[in-house]
Amino acid sequence: MEQFIPYIQIVAGLILLTAGGEFIVRGAVGLALLLGVSKVIVGLTIVAAGTSAPEFVVSLNASLKGTADIAMGNVVGSNIANILLILGAVAVLKPIAAGRVTVVRDGGTMLLGTVLFIGLCMFGVIERWAGGLMLCVLAAIWYFTYQHDKNTPSPASNLHEEEVDEVGEMPTGWTKPIIATVIGIVALMFGAEWLVDGGVAVAREFGVSEAVIGLTLVAFGTSLPELAASMVAAFRGHADVALGNVFGSNLLNLLVIIGGVSLIAPIPVPDQILTSDIWIMLAVTVGLLGVAYAFRNISRVTGGAFVIAYLVYVFQLVAA
Repeated sequence: MEQFIPYIQIVAGLILLTAGGEFIVRGAVGLALLLGVSKVIVGLTIVAAGTSAPEFVVSLNASLKGTADIAMGNVVGSNIANILLILGAVAVLKPIAAGRVTVVRDGGTMLLGTVLFIGLCMFGVIERWAGGLMLCVLAAIWYFTYQHDKNTPSPASNLHEEEVDEVGEMPTGWTKPIIATVIGIVALMFGAEWLVDGGVAVAREFGVSEAVIGLTLVAFGTSLPELAASMVAAFRGHADVALGNVFGSNLLNLLVIIGGVSLIAPIPVPDQILTSDIWIMLAVTVGLLGVAYAFRNISRVTGGAFVIAYLVYVFQLVAA
C-alpha cells in the first residue's frame, strides 16, 4: 500500500489545487466587486492572480522544501502548457479571435516579461534583487495597462471585463466571499504540499529529475484551473477570453511567482531549464504572437498543431 501513497498524494493534490483555485478566484473577485473595484482592474489583476495561485503556492512550497527545480520547472512548464495545450485545445473546440490591441499590448507585455525572466536566469540564480525588479516591472505594466484602458477604451479592456463575467456567479454579501477565499487558501496549501511531496517521491522512484517532474506533471496540474476556465468560456462562445487569460497568467507566472518566491528564498536555475526549456518557452511565446498578429485568430488547424507540439515536448522530456 505504501508504494501507492505518492500517487494518491498527487491525485489529491491536483483535486485540491483545482478546487482551491476556483474558490479563491470567486472569493477574491466577489470581495473586489463589493469594494467597488472596476471590472477592468479585477480582470487585469485579480482574475489573473487567482488562476496563477496554484502555481505560486506550489512553487513557494517546493522552494522552501529545497526542491527549487520543481519551483522553476512548474513556472516554465506552465507557461508552455498554457500556450500549447490550453490555447490549442480551446482553438480546436472554437477558433480564438485575436484583436490587434490585445495581441500588441497584452501579448507584448507577456513577451517583455518572458525576455526579462530569461535575462535574469542567465545569472544562474534568481536573487532577491531580481525578484524585486520583477515585481516593480509588473506594477509598471499594470499601471500602464489600466491608464490605457481608462483613457482609450478598446476591445482589450472589454476582454478584461469578460474575464470577470466568465468567473460565473459571485458569492453574495461579505460572508460568502470571505469564506470562499479562506477555503481556497487552505485547499491550495494542502494541495501544494501533497503534490510536491508526491511528485518528488515519483521522481526518485523512476530516476527522473525534479526539474522534469516540475515541467510536466506539476506544471500540467497547476494549469488545470486555466484549462477548465478556458474550456468553459469556449463552450459559452467566448473563446477569446482564453487568450486574455493566458497572456495575464503567463506574465504573472514569471514576474509574481518567481519574483515573489525569490524574495523569500533565492531560486537556482537548473541547467536543463537554462539550456533548453526557457528557450522553448520563448519560441512558443513568439510563435503564438506571430500567428495571432498575422492571422488575427488561432484556427482549429493551428490549435491542433499546438496540442501535438505539446505532446511531443512532454514525450521528449520523459523519454530523455
